[in-house]
Amino acid sequence: MKKVLLSDRSLQLLFGPLDENIRFLENLFGVTIQARDSTLTIDGEEEDVVALEKILVDFAGLVDRGHSMTNGDLKSAFKQIAEDAALSLHDFFPKMQLLAAGKRQVTPKSLNQRRYIEAIRKNDIVFGVGPGGTGKTFLAVAMALTYLFEKQLSRIILTRPAVEAGERLGFLPGDIEQKINPYLRPLYDALYILLEADKIQRYLENGTIEIAPLAFMRGRTLNDAFIILDEAQNTTSEQMKMFLTRLGIQSKAVITGDVTQIDLPFGRSSGLVEARNILGDVEGLAFCYFNESDVVRHRLVRLIIKAYEEHAASGGRPEGNGDGKSSKD
Repeated sequence: MKKVLLSDRSLQLLFGPLDENIRFLENLFGVTIQARDSTLTIDGEEEDVVALEKILVDFAGLVDRGHSMTNGDLKSAFKQIAEDAALSLHDFFPKMQLLAAGKRQVTPKSLNQRRYIEAIRKNDIVFGVGPGGTGKTFLAVAMALTYLFEKQLSRIILTRPAVEAGERLGFLPGDIEQKINPYLRPLYDALYILLEADKIQRYLENGTIEIAPLAFMRGRTLNDAFIILDEAQNTTSEQMKMFLTRLGIQSKAVITGDVTQIDLPFGRSSGLVEARNILGDVEGLAFCYFNESDVVRHRLVRLIIKAYEEHAASGGRPEGNGDGKSSKD
């Protein structure tokens, strides 16, 4: 049994609506927590009690220094610390606040997301591979903005291949910007979540942020930039090699994709799949992998991804087999 003394503000933030955070911690560590005045009493197995005591002490210290945390971020951090005893709340708050200069603060919601952020900090080229909804592109954009605001790099370049997702959209009217805009919309979406619209417009107009289809990268050398290649599973081998060799001095590149959703024409191999096989041992380059447990969209998205994976594992044939080829009916 352990007793932890907390300030009134710490207690208020810790308990959350209807004491949901306390109930969450009790279930996570298999302990019981009782509150009396400003003291929490923790009862359970010694190892679990000691682990939770450390979390609460760290939490109180962060709150007393004026740090605010949402219930969602707290639960995510609690869960990751329970899975990895080497972690502490200090790994997430404030160290892992990726973006504080925009509309919101961003923190990783899973252990794989945290490893992804660490890999981006440590490596000049990082591949984020996994299903949709795991935060691959969103976190990459948040990191790019962080590097921009901290003046570590002077511009951001966002790109993706213009490949239709199993549909034929036909002739698109308008100028070149209007034609390619539908393909690049997801990149704009991430920006608008993180930044005010007027600031985004200003950055786009002065070239601080550039959003363009992958074909526009050919022949360029990209210096002093944070470059994100999204939907990389739809690059060809030639396109992937072309993109990777654009990296200039003082630049970083993040390549994201989902190898279960390849929309290339029949017979074309995915550049992302090939890169995994060729570049796995290259120093200064990292591959980070996500799964359904990292999904941060609607809870049903996680269940849907898991169901498809189980179907494939049991012998079901998915529409794409990971190399750009589709199964026939």
